[in-house]
Amino acid sequence: MKKIHIFFLLLSLLSITASAQTLAEAKDFYEKGQYEKAKPIFKKFVSSQPANGNYNLWYGVCCLHTGEPTVALKYLETAVKKRIPSGQLYLAQNYNDLYRFDEAIQNYEEYISDLTRRKRSTEEAEKLLEKTKANLRMLKGVEEVCFIDSFVVDKKNFLSAYKISPESGKLFMYNAYFKDSDKKGGTVYETELGNKIYYSEQQPDGTLSILSRNKLLDKWSNGSLLPGSINEAVNANYPFVLTDGVTIYYAADGPSSIGGYDIFVTRYNTNTDTYLTPDNVGMPFNSPYNDYMYVIDEFNNIGWFASDRFQPDDKVCIYVFIPNSSKQVYNYESMDPKKLVQLAEIHSIKDTWKDINVVKAAKERLKNIGNEKQQTAKNYDFEFIIDDQTTYYQLSDFRSPQAKTLFGKYSQLEKSYKQQSAKLEDMRTWYSRANADEKAKMSAAILDLEKNIQQVSAQMKDTAIQIRNLEKQTIK
Repeated sequence: MKKIHIFFLLLSLLSITASAQTLAEAKDFYEKGQYEKAKPIFKKFVSSQPANGNYNLWYGVCCLHTGEPTVALKYLETAVKKRIPSGQLYLAQNYNDLYRFDEAIQNYEEYISDLTRRKRSTEEAEKLLEKTKANLRMLKGVEEVCFIDSFVVDKKNFLSAYKISPESGKLFMYNAYFKDSDKKGGTVYETELGNKIYYSEQQPDGTLSILSRNKLLDKWSNGSLLPGSINEAVNANYPFVLTDGVTIYYAADGPSSIGGYDIFVTRYNTNTDTYLTPDNVGMPFNSPYNDYMYVIDEFNNIGWFASDRFQPDDKVCIYVFIPNSSKQVYNYESMDPKKLVQLAEIHSIKDTWKDINVVKAAKERLKNIGNEKQQTAKNYDFEFIIDDQTTYYQLSDFRSPQAKTLFGKYSQLEKSYKQQSAKLEDMRTWYSRANADEKAKMSAAILDLEKNIQQVSAQMKDTAIQIRNLEKQTIK
């Protein structure tokens, strides 16, 4: 009988020891920031002891850092009720990640008061408080954007999901582009002509900054940091430049961001040889999570960006949208607050569909992206009629050097014409369903765009005539 008691006593001790070791391992993962590994262990402990404040805190923080803020909330609220130190800090962060900014502000303020009573530093908590107040202000200006698609992909090769047209340039990961480099970096954007690149590269202080290089004959220039305040953030990464050559979108994680990386836009000022003060593009593009790699395919009038909002560590969601020609925001005062939050966090892309025909047209353009590559495989690059008997399909077909050079200008005009025409089509569709105030704001932009298209069309015709005349003179 004694042997049986001793056996069960030893078994119990072994079980307690094993649990203690498992808890110690979980806490070690937790301290190292390996929340994905610690989470299932803490879940087991909080399930067995749901009233344990520390277990609730640890499991809640793990959920918070692995893309499950909704799950985390219950446990962090319990931790605060149990008066666990730092509970209010993480609960405030949880409310912030759920766009419940008012409650986040309240918890930060209470946490700061508690730190003050204990004569602890409040500097970091005050920074988080101010950021949350800025987030609340940004929520009042959520842009009205039509999202046409979204899909979750592996974070390590997320660029492969960007199916942009050749006219919009190319995107690369730093290591794939600079294969022989001993440095580290983020992403690389190469212009359509392949004569300039913008890329992020790690600096001596360990942060990422954005640089550019120009192609000189058959080799690249040395990299130079972009001027202005672009690189003043802790990290600047994921550059993309519009075809105008002056507008750049990028992501940074400095004090002006909502969460981690935020998307910013700025423009190059040729008069001062620097970039203007960057603007945060706001919600719904930015969130309390990491948002980056904002790309506009001007040729197809389709935009892309990536976000890890509500995603596990190894995944990222790619959102596809229709770019606005001018920013229009939802009416904060007249909207249901819950509905506005859903639009800000892109709860459902169908909630952004106001005109199904606009969505269908954009989806068709998205489906057809890549036709340029298919055309290249047909043994010709373009189709340009010289006369009734002669049509050119490749640059090598031109005999006149002047005509060949002028055709480059014609190609740029043709691309601009198609881009602006696609924008005009979308603007007219939006105009047809807009209210009186919105129509008043849009009408001037539509008229300007129509005028620009007419001018480009006239330039195309004149340029085409010049090309044909030059080529005919050479043929004769």
